[in-house]
Amino acid sequence: MALLSPKARPRLALVLLAAIGVVGFIDRIIMNVRVEPLKAEFSLNDTEIGVINGLAFAALNVGLGLFVARLAERRQRISLIAIGTFLWSIATAACGMAASVTHLLLARIGVGVGEAVGLPATQSVVSDYFPREKRATVMAVLNLAPPIGAFLGATGGALIAQHYGWRHAFLVAAIPGLILAILLAIFIAEPKRGALDAVGAADDVPSLMTVIGRYFAWPTMRHMLFGSTIAGMVGFGLNAFLAAYLFRRFGFTLVQAGTVAGLVASLPAAISVIGSGWISDKMALRGNRKGYALFPAITLLISAPLYAFAITRDHPPLLIALVAICALIQFTYLGPTAGTFQNMLAPRMRATGAAFTSMIYTLISGGFGPLLLGFLSDHYAGSGINPGVALGYAMATMAIFYLWAGVHYLIAARTIEADLSRSIDAV
Repeated sequence: MALLSPKARPRLALVLLAAIGVVGFIDRIIMNVRVEPLKAEFSLNDTEIGVINGLAFAALNVGLGLFVARLAERRQRISLIAIGTFLWSIATAACGMAASVTHLLLARIGVGVGEAVGLPATQSVVSDYFPREKRATVMAVLNLAPPIGAFLGATGGALIAQHYGWRHAFLVAAIPGLILAILLAIFIAEPKRGALDAVGAADDVPSLMTVIGRYFAWPTMRHMLFGSTIAGMVGFGLNAFLAAYLFRRFGFTLVQAGTVAGLVASLPAAISVIGSGWISDKMALRGNRKGYALFPAITLLISAPLYAFAITRDHPPLLIALVAICALIQFTYLGPTAGTFQNMLAPRMRATGAAFTSMIYTLISGGFGPLLLGFLSDHYAGSGINPGVALGYAMATMAIFYLWAGVHYLIAARTIEADLSRSIDAV
């Protein structure tokens, strides 16, 4: 019966927490390939879709996540993760039973609330299971959630929606989270805080403003935060409308659009995420820690013109191939950024730090990314441009913001060596 009891199982913990992240992302973005059916059933425009798909999710997530993170600095993190995963899975199922736009909005808010409870502590737990020289890699594993979740959500969701209706897609998506919540609670023990850090973990929990203040006081953290927020806003916006673009512009069926969007936004991106974390850690072990910022800077600067060029092609195979190539490089910032943040925070600051960055990413990146792109699409279409072409122009415009993100990472590369050498307990 020892197998059926919580233990310190680092690799299993990483697998389960990464899987929970994937399920969370599926439940977060599952509406992306349901844009057209939802527009038809509830008579919505692209801006309203952006609100439901972005801001509704973020409504309570942003504040509640910080509150729960403060609890996680003092309480059992594994329990909070399991409870949150269970809650957002129930809310996802509720999306499939929505009878009106109001019901759908409330259910989406419920998904955001559940994720606010379940996700902030995951990075903190993993950081206490793995040493600092491996954290960019393990954070990259956690950040496989967006590409893998995009693939499973877009492809699987489209197939289910095509054959059984969009409501069943939400109901099916709710099942894995319920299972994973139970497995986590049964098999994974709470790790000792700071056991793998030279400073250990003090009993006192730093104040919320102390944690947030470090993100703005340390130059590397400040510019990585700005850069990752901007890059995330672009990525959320582009992925939210890629399937809809293929549907409108080229006449793909719902299944075709969802499958292509899922493949393009997942498999190359997964290679990008895990590869960048591993490469950055290897570079750091050889004495070059600038790679944590310089690698993302270069790839983001390349991504901006490449995506803008790709999405405006008139030949679907060429467009899809170029977007896939772009996906190989546009998400390289995820693992190095998360790993750097965790290495620059004290053990009892990490859950709060992860919740703070999640709040920023959810509200600004996830909330305003789809909304801004939807607004741009409606603006271009309102000037008389074909709706499909207008959406492509909006996506190209959005991609240019990657340049802004890349500049912040270039600046961070100038200070990262000095900031990584600081004491993480210093206020």
